[in-house]
Formats: sequence, structure tokens, C-alpha cells
Amino acid sequence: MGKTLSLTRISQKQLNLLSTCPPQFQRIYLEKLATPVNPEQQEKLLWGSQFHLLMQQRELGLPIESLITEDDRLHHSINSLVVAAPEILQQQPNSWREAEHYRALNFQNYILTVVYDLLVADRSWAQIIDWKTYLQPENKAKLAQNWQTRLYLYVLAETSEYLPEQISMTYWFVRLPTQPQKVTFNYNSAKHEQTRQDLTRYLNLLDRYFDDYYDRGIPFPHLPNCHESCPFSKYFSTPEETLTNQDISIHQDWLTSISEIEL
Repeated sequence: MGKTLSLTRISQKQLNLLSTCPPQFQRIYLEKLATPVNPEQQEKLLWGSQFHLLMQQRELGLPIESLITEDDRLHHSINSLVVAAPEILQQQPNSWREAEHYRALNFQNYILTVVYDLLVADRSWAQIIDWKTYLQPENKAKLAQNWQTRLYLYVLAETSEYLPEQISMTYWFVRLPTQPQKVTFNYNSAKHEQTRQDLTRYLNLLDRYFDDYYDRGIPFPHLPNCHESCPFSKYFSTPEETLTNQDISIHQDWLTSISEIEL
């Protein structure tokens, strides 16, 4: 198989793209043809990165007040989160916690990688915390199926002694103008087995796509339901020079939404 070394490591971002639109996976990860984000979208991503960095510094006990006072949005979002989630943001007796906690799991021919914004645990439970710097989505069921939720829970269960029923994941949405809001997903053995099966299926597909692409020059195919699930499917057969500004904007919004999931 002609798979490149860099793609033996698979993140939730890659899984989300692979399960939504394999041709876009090919364009971004193999051909490096991602459309640059516009200044407004870049500003959102930068703000999200700053928020995550400050939360990491806070967790390490480093002072951040002088940094957040220069940005009213950061100041309000972080202080509001501290008020809304004191049980998460303060050290609890007999618990362990770490920001930017990295884990990796060998799975088939790949290494599944995750980075938890914050992992809090004691002897009987573990909670993954993720800071989200975009507005809370209305569809909780869709968020439950997102590969960040599924992969983060799966990897922790596979790389620790916790049973799936002892693990949960909570998203905190901190973007203004709303107050911080949370969405929590509890894990269980049935969900764990379903994720294992789905990972196996998608990575088997990826093996086949790599073989076809590198050995036979066959592009990654659209999924059978691509017309329903892929927001950019009708443009892949369209030369770049014929795309309208609106088409490109749709593409940028989609790519940015995928990037925001990482934040």
C-alpha cells in the first residue's frame, strides 16, 4: 500500500472529513489544496487558539489576568466560565487533572491520536472537558455522532482502566454573547462497541482508497449519500476557475467549521 507515513496518524478532524467527503480528504491531506480561510474566519480561529492557550496557562497556575484584560471578549468568556463551572476549574480532593492531555492508540494500521483540553479523573470516574469557542449547536444528536466525541471517549476507554460507563465528555461553549453552556455525553459499552465497528469500517475504506489512489491512480470516491451529507459535492467536478465567490465562501465556511471542531 502506498500510504504515506504522515497519514498513519489519524485524528478526529481527519475522521470527520473522511466520513463526510472522501474527495475532500484527498484534496486537503494528499494534494494540499485546501482553500485559505478569509480574514474574518481567520480571526475566529485565532481567538479560539488564544482562549485555549489561556485556559492551559490557567491550569498550570500561571497568571493570565494581565493578558485577558486587554481583550474584553476573552476576559468575559473566561471569567464567566470560572463562575459557571467552579467544580471543573478548581482542584478537587483525591482527583487528578491535566490540560492538553495527549493519548494515542494503535488501531489496525493507524495511530489514533487525541488531545484533551482538560482531563479530570479520580479512582472511579474520568471526565473529558473540551472548550468550544463557537456557538452551541442546536442538534445534540449530531454532536454525539461527531468523531471528536466518539474518538475521544473511545481512546480513553481503550488506554485506561476505566470502564466505558465510568467515562463522560463535556463540551463547554463559551462564545459571546451567550453565557457559557455545557453539553455532556455519558459513555457505555454499547457505544464503545459501535465506535469500534465504525472505526474498523472507515479505516478499511481508507486502506482501499489509499491503494486505489497511489497504486492505480483512482481518486477517492464520493459516499453513496454524498448528495445529502456533503456541502460541497457538486463543485468537485467543477474547475476551480469557474467557481463563483459564493461557491468559494461555502467551501471556506465548511473548512473553517471543521477547523473549529479542533478548538
